[in-house]
Amino acid sequence: MPRHISLGQARDLLLTRESLERNRWKEREIAKGLAEGTLRRVQRNRYVLGADWDALWPESRHRVEVQAAFAEMRGGDAVASHESAGVVWNLPLYRHSPAAVHVTIPDGKHVSSRAGLVRHSDALPPEDVTTRLGIRTTTLERTVFDLARTLGFEAAVAVADAALRQIAFIDGAYDVDLADDWRARMLERAARGAGSRGVRQAIEVILFADGRSESPAESVARLQLMRLGFERIGLQVAVLGPRGERWRVDLELEDAAVLLEIDGVGKYQDEKLRSGRSVEQVILDEKRREDWIRGTTQKRLVRVEEKDIATADALGRRLAAFGIRLS
Repeated sequence: MPRHISLGQARDLLLTRESLERNRWKEREIAKGLAEGTLRRVQRNRYVLGADWDALWPESRHRVEVQAAFAEMRGGDAVASHESAGVVWNLPLYRHSPAAVHVTIPDGKHVSSRAGLVRHSDALPPEDVTTRLGIRTTTLERTVFDLARTLGFEAAVAVADAALRQIAFIDGAYDVDLADDWRARMLERAARGAGSRGVRQAIEVILFADGRSESPAESVARLQLMRLGFERIGLQVAVLGPRGERWRVDLELEDAAVLLEIDGVGKYQDEKLRSGRSVEQVILDEKRREDWIRGTTQKRLVRVEEKDIATADALGRRLAAFGIRLS
């Protein structure tokens, strides 16, 4: 199963021609590796082993690309932005794989792009720039605003939810006041950019964002439910387990008294998420948990997979199969 890595781990995967030669890669071996895919060129003089690259999720691959691009730069005003700033801030890129590293240069300066690097010229006040893990990048709020304007709506919602989760979750509790403050600041930013490309969508994303969503799939499921006409949607619904443990169900259709779980394969295939348990034990534990939740809440519990939330129609068909429709 693909894995996620940090920005620091991404940097450690990078190789240069000099480091390859020190490890006794001859010119013909480098050429052969590039041709066969056992070696991949990420930037002009930055490489990664094909096996390392193949093992990564798209966001982590892009972290490698960002590290490679900035390692090739020699000073200058370039700041990681858009999708590239997104992966620096650990934001998800739902069903989106960047074709190049994105940087922004202060407005008014001549910029040109090249293969693997897109340069944007835009207003970039000092308060919108910071350094994170050695990479000059747009701030979290500026990054969310840029992505809310330029990504597809589903991906933009997943980004905004994840950012708001970083901001408003303190010691395991969701701080509504912090969330409201963030929303107000973002709407002020949108007002200053009125008339610019994508600002109308950004406002919709900001108003819809909710940091209680724990994954991009939950964010997109909530969006599709709204498109289907459901209005009262609970997030991370608490249920007490048999030993007093606090379980949470992803979503609730409150008007229909139906609980929804977004059933990704990660909980079964990812060894870290299994916490040392076998796949069979995870399935058994999930069944016991599900039976308890149904019994104690007296509500139906329906599982949907990521394919079921690809569109509102797909989710509507899944719910209809269980007799769940808006009255």
